[in-house]
Amino acid sequence: MTPVQRLAALAASAAADGLPDELRADAARRVLDVLGNSLAATAEPPARAVGALVAEWGGEGRATAIGTGTRLPEPSAALLNGTLAHSLDFDDTHLPSVLHPSASVVPAALAVAEARGATGAQLLDAVGVGIEITVRLGMAGYDRTLGNSVFFERGQHATAICGTVGAAASAAMLSGLDATGIANAMGIAASMGAGILEANRTGGTVKRIHCGWAAHAAVTAAGLARTGITGPPTVLEGRFGFLQAFCGDQIDLDALTTGLGEHWELPGIFFKPYPCNHFTHAGIDAALRLRAAGLDPADIESIELGAPTPVLRTIGEPHQDKTHPKSGYHAAFSGPYTVAAALLGGGGLGVFHEDFTDEAAADPDRLALAAKVRCVPDAHCDEIFPHQFPAVLRIRTHTGAELEERVDANRGGPDKPLSADELATKFRLNATRHVPESRAEQITDLAYGLGDVDDLTMFTALLR
Repeated sequence: MTPVQRLAALAASAAADGLPDELRADAARRVLDVLGNSLAATAEPPARAVGALVAEWGGEGRATAIGTGTRLPEPSAALLNGTLAHSLDFDDTHLPSVLHPSASVVPAALAVAEARGATGAQLLDAVGVGIEITVRLGMAGYDRTLGNSVFFERGQHATAICGTVGAAASAAMLSGLDATGIANAMGIAASMGAGILEANRTGGTVKRIHCGWAAHAAVTAAGLARTGITGPPTVLEGRFGFLQAFCGDQIDLDALTTGLGEHWELPGIFFKPYPCNHFTHAGIDAALRLRAAGLDPADIESIELGAPTPVLRTIGEPHQDKTHPKSGYHAAFSGPYTVAAALLGGGGLGVFHEDFTDEAAADPDRLALAAKVRCVPDAHCDEIFPHQFPAVLRIRTHTGAELEERVDANRGGPDKPLSADELATKFRLNATRHVPESRAEQITDLAYGLGDVDDLTMFTALLR
């Protein structure tokens, strides 16, 4: 069998037999995390823009538009909900592929599951498989010699590119397709994945719709496969296939299928404690530790943020833009700003949404502290990246004291997992930006019990 056929066979087997309970439980946590991030993003400008567009499109409403009182056609719901899921950069991260799988997969799966009357267990099985396929595609584009994702090196957004294909597998499973049909859906979706990362560097809101477009394309691809369109059997590894097109010869085909169905990447995917680019998190962790140890920001003369060389293009360049972000959203991709926010005292689990408003990004105290931060490559961090996103903070005070705090493993990953209480707190703080606390508690209970839910009607109604 070709790689896409082997991945499709895994998906068909999971659809028929179900995933193990521990994988379903992890998939339920992914669903809850995406829903919290989505509810928190409903007032964001990209959500309003996409909502206006899909309202213009119209069509029969069969899938919930999260946080609104409406239902939309499945592709439109997937577009809107995927935009919500990724808008605040609070979505989970897989390493070392450096992509965010759930923000594309969950919106696509949820739209199709609701429209086609799937059970909660079927939804979780589709989510689990779709995420696994997404990250395996990302791993196939990871170059060990380079020590980085080839997608990322080329300015490509693997989250959206690989997420389109993985989400298509989920949508195809929930559409009742067999292994051949699932392979066709993935083969079709491979022609639809897209996304470039320049907005991370110099501005623009387009990145915030990348996962929405991936989910939209995935639902469309599954529908096309269901109605008779086919994809090439060598779509992933072929001379003009997915991996060659995006990554050239810097690919690892074995990553697609080695241990498939036996070893699962799903449980090791990081949950984010902070709503900002994941490359900034270790710097935030270090700043929070120093603050907890009694460091007074008023005593700081200079700050050096050491990080892996590849991430500096995202969080440290251009220097002027990173020390003076154009907006709250751009501040979420700034190493200097996020360190300043953490040192001055943020919300939530350390820094939270209120730290990434346009007003917060223009706060003179934060900008003055951010201006003291110099971002530099760090050799030790380079050795670890991208299996972790490490950082080191070196601070010199006005009295001449020198402080150093190094973070090799991110909070929220397998080495430093968020507790059940922390995950629940993250969801509650996210969701209650848009719904009452009582509804947030209902969503939490139903999400964790999705494996036993035969009818998703009550669950999706709570999301409206």
